[in-house]
Amino acid sequence: MAQLYYRYSTMNAGKSIEVIKVAYNYEERNKRVLALVPAVDDRYGVGVITSRVGIQREATIINDDTNILELFMREDAKKKIDCVLIDECQFLKKHHVQELVEIVDSFGVPVLAYGLKNDFRNELFEGSYYMLVYADKIEEIKTICWCGRKATMVARVVDGKFVKQGEQIVVGGNDMYVSLCRKHYNDGRLGPDTE
Repeated sequence: MAQLYYRYSTMNAGKSIEVIKVAYNYEERNKRVLALVPAVDDRYGVGVITSRVGIQREATIINDDTNILELFMREDAKKKIDCVLIDECQFLKKHHVQELVEIVDSFGVPVLAYGLKNDFRNELFEGSYYMLVYADKIEEIKTICWCGRKATMVARVVDGKFVKQGEQIVVGGNDMYVSLCRKHYNDGRLGPDTE
């Protein structure tokens, strides 16, 4: 039975490489995958799912006004789609998540969505909120803080300083964001030598 999966973590936990791996596993068995990525994630180019270890694959771009259900039905009419994969699902809008639900419920196709849960202010993204509401299965992909504890928060770093205010969406990588445990997020400590 098809389900909507939400697999979340902080940054640097391997979400993008997991998307690429799942796509590969389907395609190796001659199954068709519809891989999607929000246009806002342009760190490594638009329409590309890229892991920090250097592996990447092309993906269909989603904009705020994209109807994923219509996109799916168009592609499925050309050749059957066996799985839908989404990277950076925190950037989805409510209607996107509802369209993913419709793909699962009406077409019996599994949807696996990967992304952050909370932002650098420790607030949910719109896509994360609705994934938590609608997903059939919610799974955490774990990574660790510099201290070795499980990282559950994302800190934004501007000019070497920990910041907790600003626009919710500012796309960046290791130069701007650090995954921390709750203790070090609350303390504002980015590493063992910071105060």
